[in-house]
Order: sequence, then structure tokens, then C-alpha cells
Amino acid sequence: MLRIFNRYYPFRNIAFFLIEGFIIFVSVVVAAFLRFGGDIGKLLTYELIIPKALLVTMICQICLYYNELYDFKITNSNMELGIRLLQAAGSAYIILAVIYFFFPLIVLGRGIFLINLFLLIGFIVSWRLIYNWILRTRSFDRNVLIVGTGDIAGKLTEEIISKKDSGFQAVGFISNDPEMMGKSVVNPRVVGNYSQILDVVREREVDDVIVALSERRGIFPADALLECKMNGVDVEEGVSFYERITGKILVDSINPSWLIFSEGFKKSRIKKTMKRITGAMISTVGLLLTSPLFIITAISIRLDSPGPVFFRQKRVGENNKIFYVLKFRSMIQAAECEGCPVWAEKDDPRVTRVGRVIRKLRIDEIPQMINVLKGEMSFVGPRPERPEFMEELKKEIPYYSQRHSVKPGITGWAQIMYQYGSSVEDAREKLQYDLYYVKNMSTLLDLMIIFKTVKVVLLRKGAR
Repeated sequence: MLRIFNRYYPFRNIAFFLIEGFIIFVSVVVAAFLRFGGDIGKLLTYELIIPKALLVTMICQICLYYNELYDFKITNSNMELGIRLLQAAGSAYIILAVIYFFFPLIVLGRGIFLINLFLLIGFIVSWRLIYNWILRTRSFDRNVLIVGTGDIAGKLTEEIISKKDSGFQAVGFISNDPEMMGKSVVNPRVVGNYSQILDVVREREVDDVIVALSERRGIFPADALLECKMNGVDVEEGVSFYERITGKILVDSINPSWLIFSEGFKKSRIKKTMKRITGAMISTVGLLLTSPLFIITAISIRLDSPGPVFFRQKRVGENNKIFYVLKFRSMIQAAECEGCPVWAEKDDPRVTRVGRVIRKLRIDEIPQMINVLKGEMSFVGPRPERPEFMEELKKEIPYYSQRHSVKPGITGWAQIMYQYGSSVEDAREKLQYDLYYVKNMSTLLDLMIIFKTVKVVLLRKGAR
């Protein structure tokens, strides 16, 4: 797997993205070649053909991304694939038309533009069908042998099975319990005991051995795993492997030593300064761009229901420091009795008519950019929690306090990877993403989260 923006991606997925980009680029060049009647001389002298083709490629791949065409859980049927491809192509050509209106120098000829549309759809559909076949046949997957049959082993295997493009295939489990032999844990079966690990590795052409033992004292197969390592087989700890393929940390399966000795959690002065500058710049630009929307929303709230435009609420910030988060008011005044905090619900009856709209469009979050400018929040970070809920969650969820080692954010890794949380179990799931972010925090990861946030907002996912 390759690490990009502190996220791990299978080499096959990166190759897929790059090949698809090359296909789009080639479709533009071929369209120009056909438009010129196969005259290679005219093609070579056509002005700015490479920059024009690169622009089309970039816009098309952005539209493919925003239409969920790089999520193979969603595009698992040819019908869904076809519909989304048409939507992406339509969006791309509308965006290109707008760009060409303002920058006529980079316009593709009308004939090239039309020919390219048909070539593009044909090429991408063909490539996608080929790749879906590769995913179904599990070609080029790395074979994984899982040592253990407990909770960690089960969750690992479920993730591998559910993600067709994970790049891994579980070939079986190892257990020292004679009664487990031949039994199915999730889908693969128990195929051997500790003394047979190396034999199973050779027989099933295993590439990676994942140690997913819930308890290791007195039962750790050190000699067998050392043999595997000396024979060139990768051996990896289960929680770390889970982190790589899911982008979250199993809080119920780690101990303090794992957090202490694992890589990450680096917060250098340079990194903090860059994060502060980046957040301030984005918030300043964001407030300027949304100022008309800011005014319209404020007027709408005042006309819709009695009460203030803004809503101030205590939240927990970096190092457990209390601050007041600023949001547009989306609920009726006095939605909670004093000292009686309540989790937000789906279709919450306390939400006003305007509130329902601004929550769905995430407009209620805009004033938090003022908190970012004041230095109380970052643009990207864990969601700021209420002090009352934090005390409850600290008792229920291990390592919950560690999420407050960084400034909270308007958006974050947990917010884009998981729906709006409204229970202790939701908070537990989101913490797993928050800890991953705290561990792997970087400027490039922040930029990737912001880019993905735009998609979440446009698709209106997770708001309540």
C-alpha cells in the first residue's frame, strides 16, 4: 500500500486512477485526430493540445469523484455505473463550457468537443467494466492469513470482504483451539494451528500474516511468526492493519503502549503554525465569499421565529479548555431547559423551518469561521463536544479525552467518514476516526478533508 496525505491506498487503486486519467487524456487527443481527418501534422500543430487535454482530464476526474464513481460499494451494478457516468460527463461538460466562456484561448474546437464526449463515455465504460471484472475475480489481491479468531480478527475480515477494492483477500484463520478447526469465523475458515502457520503460508501463497489476537500472554506464536518473517512474508499487528485499511483506530482493542509506541501524534511548532495560518486564510476567504448568504440567513432566521440570530453554546476545546461556539440558530428559543442537554435527533421537532434548511445545507456552521479566526478552533479537527456530554462519554469510551489534544474543527475526518452522531455508540465510532486524525494529522490531510467536505455538503450527507 502507498501512503498519500497520511492515508494508505492499495497500489492497484492508484494505478486505476492514473490509468483512467490517461484514458481521458487520450480520448481528447484521439478526438482531435479524428476531427482533423487523421492528419497527424494538423494534430501536432494544433495549439495548446496538451494543456487542453489536461484540463479536460482534471475536470472529468473531479466530476467522477464527486459523483461517487471512485466508491466501488456504490457503483457495484452496471445500471448505477451508467447513470452516474452520464451525470459526471454532463457535469464535466457544463463546467468546461463555463471555463471556456471566460477563457476562450483554451477552448476545444466544437467538433473535437462533441467527438470527445462520445469517445470519453465509450472508453470509460469499457475500462470500468474491465476493472469491475478484475475486482470480482480478485486478481492482484494480496492473500492474507489472520492469526486469531476473536473480535479483532472478525472486524478485520468483515472490512476486507466488504471493500472490493481493498487489495486484500482473507484466505483463512489460525487458531490453537482444536474445536475451531475447519469452522467458519466470518467467511473464511480456520485452516491451521500455530505450529502449521508456515505450512499454510506456503500452501496458500500468503503475502501477509496479520496477528489479531485479543489476548497474547502465554499464547503468542513467536517462533512461527519469526519463521514467516525470515521467509520474506510480511507480518503485521492486527490493529495497525485495521487502521491502514479503514482510516480509523479500534479504541476497544488498543492499550496505552500501542498509542505510545506507534508512529504519529507529532505536533511540531511548524505544523501547528501552518495549521493556524491555513485555517485563518480559509476562514477569511470563506466569510468574504459567504457574506451575502450570511446576511440572507440572518434575516430569514429573524423573520421565521422569535429569538437571536446566533446561537452560543459551551464546547470543549484544545486541552479541555471551554469556549463558546458560534452558530446560526436553527432551533426554537430555549430548546433545552437550563442544565438539561439533549442529543440531537433525526427530524428533531425543536428545529425551525429555516433551521431545517440551513442544517441540511450546513449553512448553520458558517459563523464557526469566526471561532477559527479567534484561535479557538481549527478549520479541520474533531467536532467540538459539549462539556456535559464529554463527562458522560469519558466514562463510557476509552481514550475519549485524547481527542482534545488538538483544536476542534468545523469539519474533520470523523465528520466526512461517518454520519451525524446522536448517541454514545455514534460517539465511539466517531472517536475511532478522530484518533486516526490526531495520529496522522498533516496539512495535506487537512486539504484532502476540506476537498471531501465539499462533496459531503454538495451531496447533503449526514446533516440533521
